[in-house]
Amino acid sequence: MAKYKKYSHAQLKLIPVDYSKQLLHGTLEHTINYLVDNYIDCSVFDKKYKNNDTGAPAYDPRILLKIVLFGYSRGINSSRRLARVCKENIIFKALSADSEPDFTTIASFISNMKTEIVSIFENILLVCYDMNLIGGTTFAVDGCKITSNASKEWSGTFKDFERKKRNYK
Repeated sequence: MAKYKKYSHAQLKLIPVDYSKQLLHGTLEHTINYLVDNYIDCSVFDKKYKNNDTGAPAYDPRILLKIVLFGYSRGINSSRRLARVCKENIIFKALSADSEPDFTTIASFISNMKTEIVSIFENILLVCYDMNLIGGTTFAVDGCKITSNASKEWSGTFKDFERKKRNYK
């Protein structure tokens, strides 16, 4: 008869997690976290919240912005999926400082803050350009296919262009 190792699901394992160590230098999540915390003026969101005297404290817009920006960069554009990854994914937990906003909070933030988010996204692009994080040689739009009048014969890499240029003369 076959022998198997014994196992039990009824056990406890405590794993310490330092969220600040989960956002590694050189990664997109670290860059988003750094830019939102240090370069982006999020005071534009303050006028939308009217809970100074009464009402529960709101989630910090910086946290929601980080969740949305990183989620969108990973192709997660559903507020339900964003709320779920905030509970399950260690990078989202680190970006959100282990807060777990409900999907309705995320959806409300996205729908009510469209103009503010657009201006902040523009600011992020400008900061990235100033920091030489954007090269300016490639421009991509959401993976959308855009029609063009360019010939397939003259498309390719820079190396291909150089070769074609030499052969063309």
